[in-house]
Amino acid sequence: MTAEPMEVERALTFGVNQTVGRYRYNLSTDEWWWSDEIYRIHGFEPGDVVPTTALILSHKHPDDLPSTRQVPAGPAAATGQPFSSVHRIMDARGQERTLAVVGQGRRDPDTRRVVELVGYFIDVTAGIKAQANRAASSSIQAASATRAPIEQAKGIIAFALGISSAEAFERMRSASNDTNVAVRDVARRIIELTSRQSAAADVIAVLSGSRAPEPPS
Repeated sequence: MTAEPMEVERALTFGVNQTVGRYRYNLSTDEWWWSDEIYRIHGFEPGDVVPTTALILSHKHPDDLPSTRQVPAGPAAATGQPFSSVHRIMDARGQERTLAVVGQGRRDPDTRRVVELVGYFIDVTAGIKAQANRAASSSIQAASATRAPIEQAKGIIAFALGISSAEAFERMRSASNDTNVAVRDVARRIIELTSRQSAAADVIAVLSGSRAPEPPS
């Protein structure tokens, strides 16, 4: 078998819990060979089924099927060049999995024609989920970091102007639109007023796009 394509290393960066299986696909006979790991990736025990192109396509996630239907007869079958794809499947137990498939062609030593595709199926489901969880956690933290000063500024405006919290937010939003300044930056300017004795006029100045009077030195 030819050496592992570099895409294997890239796929493995998703984490350490992947299942990696080897395959061979004979272009002339349309026959597949799977290692035990690929059977298990698809929800079977080794030998439970005969791997075929039809079986593989039947497990593809419906949304990803159009982009993977041509893989066995794709450019690699003619050029032998390394290829890779990431797509989802529904295994025999009805569980969704995300796979990275990498491979390249093997040429007949006499004819130099590409006769086989060989490579790896890599189950990156766990890594994808972990990556998504990290991204979601970061988004929540970023949103919280932005929301806290906005809530604080709403309270300052509501108290200074004698209006409701909802009206205070609308005043900040209007100031943001009128001055082309992000709401969080309007909030920051309002919060800065609490470092000195500020009047309602100072708050209004910020909301109107003017700077509040600087404190005496």
